[in-house]
Amino acid sequence: MLDPSEILSGNILIVDDQEANVMLLEQMLRNAGYVNISTTQDPRTVCAAHAEHSYDLILLDLQMPEMDGFEVIEGLKLIEQGGYLPVLVITAQPGHKLRALKAGAKDFVSKPFDLVEVQTRIHNMLEVRLLYRRLADYNRQLEQTVAERTAELRASEARFQRFTELSSDWYWEQDAQGQLTRFSGPVSEMLGIGADSDGDGGWNPDERAELKENIASRTPFLDFIFTRTRADGKVQYLQVSGEPMFDSSSRFTGYRGIGMDITERMNWRPPTATPA
Repeated sequence: MLDPSEILSGNILIVDDQEANVMLLEQMLRNAGYVNISTTQDPRTVCAAHAEHSYDLILLDLQMPEMDGFEVIEGLKLIEQGGYLPVLVITAQPGHKLRALKAGAKDFVSKPFDLVEVQTRIHNMLEVRLLYRRLADYNRQLEQTVAERTAELRASEARFQRFTELSSDWYWEQDAQGQLTRFSGPVSEMLGIGADSDGDGGWNPDERAELKENIASRTPFLDFIFTRTRADGKVQYLQVSGEPMFDSSSRFTGYRGIGMDITERMNWRPPTATPA
């Protein structure tokens, strides 16, 4: 809800070519407690003034020389594209009321003025306009917050990926169908994940089957070691850890993990002590 002082501080513009009408409306508004009131008798200045000051309410006479109120409304619509057009038209012609509303005005008052009616319509329009602005401000802040959080998440993801790259030989992600989607290092060649061919490549078949079974059953695994025998007869040791991924609806979306070649570590032997 709005505080009454917010409504009374609304930025109002009175547009009428008749000085008497301008003075009457301005005095009525000031007597009601409104404090931020501007006036003009030249309709040609309205659009430029609104572009500069962004009025919360424009009291607009329709019948004016050189440029009538309908032309002013069309100019204001170019400024408030997709927004709220804060125009309350003033007219003595009953037939102009519907035309003005169809043109984009939000309400109307008739001449001669009923001061109570004018005050009520002005109050209601200002309340709607200010609430609309508050909602627009909130949406902008929300969009900015989402953009900032998205940037933070991307930065965090980049840091995480960099950390995994530094702490392992490769990082990998695969989709629910088993195809690699992101990876660093020779994952496809070393693990065979997402590979088109099911050739054995020297892998230990029992260990390879166990790894595939873990992934197929969506089971997380840590430091799983498996081996393959290279063409030169040497055994290569690989260590891999992985976990299943799920979306916000708990739907399985794939796997991710890290791995490293631990052949050197597995083949390391402490130096033999030299006899004294």
